[in-house]
Amino acid sequence: MALDGIKARMQQLRIQADESSAKVDELTAKVKKLEQENLAKEQEITSLTHKLSTHETDIEKLETTNKDLKEQLDHVGQSSNQSEALQRRLQILEEEAEEADKNIRETNDKLRQTDVKAGHYERKVQALESARDQWEEKYEEMSKKYAQVKKDLEEFRLEIENM
Repeated sequence: MALDGIKARMQQLRIQADESSAKVDELTAKVKKLEQENLAKEQEITSLTHKLSTHETDIEKLETTNKDLKEQLDHVGQSSNQSEALQRRLQILEEEAEEADKNIRETNDKLRQTDVKAGHYERKVQALESARDQWEEKYEEMSKKYAQVKKDLEEFRLEIENM
């Protein structure tokens, strides 16, 4: 009867060890998936940061051109046709500058949202890694218990054979 109890306990420990191993594999897969998502978000942040920088450079160029045109318009006392053309061009440049400014704001919003998501995924990865570590510790503990029960069973079997 004690042998049956030990066998049942060993079977139970095997099942627990298998479940723990499966859980560790599942958590490891989740960690890998979240790390990939995190990498994708970081790449998106880099892309958006570059895009933001490009837009800022464009705005600076447009503002410089705008300033130059305003100066030219001030200095040009020539015909009204030239003045009108410069004013139209100035208006177009101002509209382009406003559009570029709008793009920068949208890019900044996307960058902030992506940064928040990246932080969320980093916290998720840390939590899953912690859970995985706990499961690995539990799995190792169960493996040690299983080895001890197996050893005890073997000693018990030898004792019975020696009787």
